[in-house]
Amino acid sequence: MIASYLMRRSIAIAAYTVLAASTSFASAEQITVVPRSVADEKAVFATVESVSVVPARGRIGGVVVQLNVREGDPVTSGQAIAAIGDEKLALQMKALDAQIDALQAQASQAQIDFSRTEGLVDRGILPRVKLDETRTALNVAENGLRARTAERAVIQQQLSEGQVLAPAGGRVLKKLVAVGSVVLPGDPIAMIAQQNFKLRLRVPERHARSLKAGDKIRVDGSEFGDQAAKFGLIDLVYPQIEDGRVIADATVEGLGEYFVGDRLRVWISGGMRSAFVVPSNYVTTRFGIDYVHIRQVDRTIDAPVQRGREAPSPELPNGLEILSGIRAGDQLVQP
Repeated sequence: MIASYLMRRSIAIAAYTVLAASTSFASAEQITVVPRSVADEKAVFATVESVSVVPARGRIGGVVVQLNVREGDPVTSGQAIAAIGDEKLALQMKALDAQIDALQAQASQAQIDFSRTEGLVDRGILPRVKLDETRTALNVAENGLRARTAERAVIQQQLSEGQVLAPAGGRVLKKLVAVGSVVLPGDPIAMIAQQNFKLRLRVPERHARSLKAGDKIRVDGSEFGDQAAKFGLIDLVYPQIEDGRVIADATVEGLGEYFVGDRLRVWISGGMRSAFVVPSNYVTTRFGIDYVHIRQVDRTIDAPVQRGREAPSPELPNGLEILSGIRAGDQLVQP
């Protein structure tokens, strides 16, 4: 009886084990190995540069009396970054104010004389020629007042042009003057880099034959302080070769926080080739040897493989190239 009980128990344990194994096997994620076209990437260096660097210039001459920014400060288009003062303009403004007050008094007196003369002419006491003389004097006084008022508006506009405005939004790269500096009209006050930063690549001409606008590039995540690689597109390939290198501009998201001129290592496509790329979490390493789990009809086997370089892509961020050990059609099971 004891032997029969032990036999039934061993059969039940074996059946449970097979059921658990089959359930785990059925629930394991698997992929089919297929060759795919991958870019034969080459590493080049690129620098973070602004689309354009524009100077903020003073519109009048004088002395810099105020600076509102320093290197690295963000600015917006039209923001006042400095103020230029000119003592001559202030003196001219005071002189014109005095002349305007005098002309206003003359115009008021001419208006009074014209009104009085007009009444006397209507009563026949004075001849009409006197009325014409007073009307002319009134017109001269009013026109003189308008002329001086216009001159004052010109001086006021020159004083307002003492505000140096940022020509575009971006960051201040360099201050070119200090408070108290004497500047002339048109002198640059600060250099401003527009905020839309790009990567400027310098590619050896032997790799530039296959380089064209619209190609994808990859920047290692370590360059950005994280583990995720970033991808971008080449916008423009310059037609001139400088020192054996072709210059190209690329757009990559997330470059706004970098220093202008920072150097990064960028991977570009040097052509296309066929390769086996699998997710890196399907590869395990034991005692220095890489294995993948290949599903067969009734079991899985551990096949040693030779890993290649990492081949991330927007479709497969954790892609890993396998050089040997698998073939097209193999069913890989995630460990």
